[in-house]
Amino acid sequence: MNRSIPCVLMRAGTSRGPFFLREWLPDGDEARDQALIGAIGASDPLQLDGVGGGSTLNSKVAIVSRSSRPECDVDYLFAQVGVGHRSVDTRPNCGNMLSGVAPFAIEQGLVPARNGTTLVRVHNVNTGSRIDVTVHTPGGRVTYEGDARIDGVAGTAAPILLNFLDAWGAVTGQVFPTGRRIDTIDGVEVTCIDAAMPLMIVRASDLGLTGREKPAALDANIGLLERLETLRLEAGRRMGLGDVSDSVVPKPVLVSAGDTDDSITSRYFTPRKCHASHAVTGAIGVASAFALPGTVASGVARAAGTHRLVVLHPAGQIDIEVELKGTGDTAAVDHAALLRTARKIMQGEMYLPDYVFSRPQPQAASTSRFPHKALTIIVPTRAGGGNDTMARIIAAKLGPLLGQEILVDNRAGANGAIASEYVARATPDGHTLMFGYVGTHAMNPALQKLAYDPAADFEPVGLVGSSSTLMVAHPDAGIPQVQQLIERLKTTPRSLSYASAGDGTPPHFAAELFQLSSGTSMASTTCEGAAPAIAETVQGRSQIMFPSLFTAYPFIRAAQLWALAVAGSKRLAALPDVPTLSELGVTGVDVVQWYGLFAPAGTPAAVVSHLNQALNEVLADPDVVRRFESQGALVEPGSPDALALRMKSDLARWREVVRQAGIAPKEQRQFALD
Repeated sequence: MNRSIPCVLMRAGTSRGPFFLREWLPDGDEARDQALIGAIGASDPLQLDGVGGGSTLNSKVAIVSRSSRPECDVDYLFAQVGVGHRSVDTRPNCGNMLSGVAPFAIEQGLVPARNGTTLVRVHNVNTGSRIDVTVHTPGGRVTYEGDARIDGVAGTAAPILLNFLDAWGAVTGQVFPTGRRIDTIDGVEVTCIDAAMPLMIVRASDLGLTGREKPAALDANIGLLERLETLRLEAGRRMGLGDVSDSVVPKPVLVSAGDTDDSITSRYFTPRKCHASHAVTGAIGVASAFALPGTVASGVARAAGTHRLVVLHPAGQIDIEVELKGTGDTAAVDHAALLRTARKIMQGEMYLPDYVFSRPQPQAASTSRFPHKALTIIVPTRAGGGNDTMARIIAAKLGPLLGQEILVDNRAGANGAIASEYVARATPDGHTLMFGYVGTHAMNPALQKLAYDPAADFEPVGLVGSSSTLMVAHPDAGIPQVQQLIERLKTTPRSLSYASAGDGTPPHFAAELFQLSSGTSMASTTCEGAAPAIAETVQGRSQIMFPSLFTAYPFIRAAQLWALAVAGSKRLAALPDVPTLSELGVTGVDVVQWYGLFAPAGTPAAVVSHLNQALNEVLADPDVVRRFESQGALVEPGSPDALALRMKSDLARWREVVRQAGIAPKEQRQFALD
């Protein structure tokens, strides 16, 4: 039976999502998060079963309550809900959703409305900061009608002013943490400023740019990205942030002249990719540097008082009101405010699905007549990759043995998390299985926190097989040997790119380990699975990849890829002339990909045993053995306990690799107020 709770759906800034009073949601963080997952419909990428819109901009939630701080009116907790995977992240903040908090709080009776405008002081629970929000309330009622316009939103609405009170020096303790308004790093003048977000600001012209380039053009400029990263690393050290190589701050920003004396053009990086528009916090930092004298972004001299400034970005502009106090070297920003708008879309009861709160239990009677319907094997990658091919070989033979049709369902996305979460929460009766592998059940869980537990949420059915990892190159890349590749990368770092199947996948881990061991740096192209990644390499858009032999072998035989080395402990019978990386002096890159069949936790032992017996019979079929070996893979029949042991040992191994090597997801979480 569905559960219902009150809800207000709002467009806030350039985001949209449900707003809740904390008392409307279940008690406890876990139950609260389950309710949010159900509200948004996070379980599938389109979010069809909730009010999400299939993107992070429409998968946001605001939770509001009376403030726990005496100087504030309300507490605002922001939650970013997953798209296609059941996750809730309350670490970042969102300035756009913030714009809906005050009107929501007034309408819910948390703050009394004044005639004309109402000031609401908001305590952002995520960051501990305070923001004054001014809302238009003619006649003591919130109005959403007005003439204010913001880029990215059709039409006009009533203006909502966000005044950030704790933005300056919040992270480092000083607005200019190096003690200077301009530093010179590697011959380039930069301004290091901590205003809402630690930034390293550079004049675009000092790097040979106009500053009005499109984000795609800047992202394609590998030399620029490498230069910015070098400058950023040193800036972080000087700002007292230490080694920021695995941190998203300080953010690099390129600035150039605006259209008027009161505007500045900005290209904001996050930090290794140019933002398609601009983060709100970053805009406050840029505007502060623009308003103050003596920085690389400084505009015309400004007297003390209020100034309305504009930050121009690739998608439009952000208008910011800056209050200056003092003049000359003593000038400082007292506060900064920016204009947003919001609109209430609907208000009423939201019905939450039961499945987000508890795992369905199997029917006791079903065990004795298993299987009594078609089975589904969920594959965590796109069709065409090695996992998909193996799963279909197994399914074709397994179906006749079980006397039921077996469907193969590809649920790619989130580096296997979407498929894993789906199976983990499926009815544990043996009719929904997962074709898991080392990425979903060891590497990705070792790399980052996920919404599923690879051990607790699954019953191992049995190992399927394994395949070694290769280092391959496109024939036209001009790198027929590993040593030539290393020399080229050391001469021109990041001049070559590797294709990854996603963070936490074997190709990602192997590439990271290779770079660490060889002391090189490559650019990366992240794809959603091995099939698109191998296609990226075959077509020459990326030059290097670390696929399984099963995935790469057909392309190697067709001379579409060159096998440079084996990322394992020994040479392969299928490619006896290809050396191991260890033989070539690159040690520690030993990545073997294994594959196994899993059922949801709670699946009856009799059902698991029945499935294991059938699976092992399939793996003993000479035709299956031949087809696996022709693609460079080995079959590995065994017991459920053998798969459980393999998973447990590999999970421990990769957790230690992550710890020792400092490997992190390519896309670090961003704290920008998008």
